[in-house]
Amino acid sequence: MKRSSFITWEQLKVGAMILVALGVIGVAIYKLGQSANLFSKRYELIAFLPNANGLRAGGSVLVAGQFAGTIKSIDFLPVDNDTTRNLRLRLAIDQSLQPQVRADSKAKVRSMGLLGDKVVDISTGTPRYEMLRPGDTIAVSPSLDYDAVLAQAAGAVTDLVGLTHDLRQITGSIASGKGTIGQLMTNRALYDEFVGTMGRANAMLTQFENPNGSFGRLLNDPTLYNRFVGVVTSADSLVVALNDRQGTLGKLLHDDTLYTHIVGMAVAGDSLMKALTNGNGLAARLLNDPTLYDRLNKLTSDLNAILEDVRKDPHRYLGGVICVFHCK
Repeated sequence: MKRSSFITWEQLKVGAMILVALGVIGVAIYKLGQSANLFSKRYELIAFLPNANGLRAGGSVLVAGQFAGTIKSIDFLPVDNDTTRNLRLRLAIDQSLQPQVRADSKAKVRSMGLLGDKVVDISTGTPRYEMLRPGDTIAVSPSLDYDAVLAQAAGAVTDLVGLTHDLRQITGSIASGKGTIGQLMTNRALYDEFVGTMGRANAMLTQFENPNGSFGRLLNDPTLYNRFVGVVTSADSLVVALNDRQGTLGKLLHDDTLYTHIVGMAVAGDSLMKALTNGNGLAARLLNDPTLYDRLNKLTSDLNAILEDVRKDPHRYLGGVICVFHCK
């Protein structure tokens, strides 16, 4: 039996649905590609990293936080002494954003959110630097090492646990009455002694406030204050008198005449001492020549001998003088 060549309505509806589905899929692919810039022209930049740090080929590349391309590949470099260039990243970036990426731009690995995927974020450059050309190398800024942060956080948590344990021991000791603080909190005798001390201090303050006592008079009687003010006033007057150039003290403080005279006397005295010490005059010879001293010493001795002889036999020396007076 011969099959009919006419298309039935059911077949037409199925075909139409397939065409509509294909159209919807095509539009969706176009929109997704447009939003992801899959159909835009791109150029390639190179970045070097010490480690991938969660990056993967096909991952996102951002410029100023906006999607701008993908990571084309991640390749290992030959082992050398430069551990900052273990990996080479080839970044495919939209050609339209090339004026934004310049020589002073920096690439940085960061997370999309707190626990999101790792992306490469490139900062925008400034007009005074040239645009990066295809194949140029972009500088990479150091990124935050989350593993190190987590390790430090773990250490901080360990310290916090230890601190909590120590605080628990301290509070337990205080509650059980151990130590000074524990005794202050649990021992009634210390409280009673403290109350007694406060009572005695209050009584002492009451005595201080007694207007007839020494402290009370210091607090309430202005006599000492007035005398002190008088002393200060007298001292101020004395200072004024000392500053007066017409008074004796003022002249002593401000006039250099007396000082000049004293200096002159000192100079004259110095000259006199030099003359007495080094000169050839009588005074210098009296001070320096022992001959005159010896002669004076001998003369004194001779006079003493004569006077002693006169006392013993005065008629020998004064006989004639006595006869003259008597004969007259």
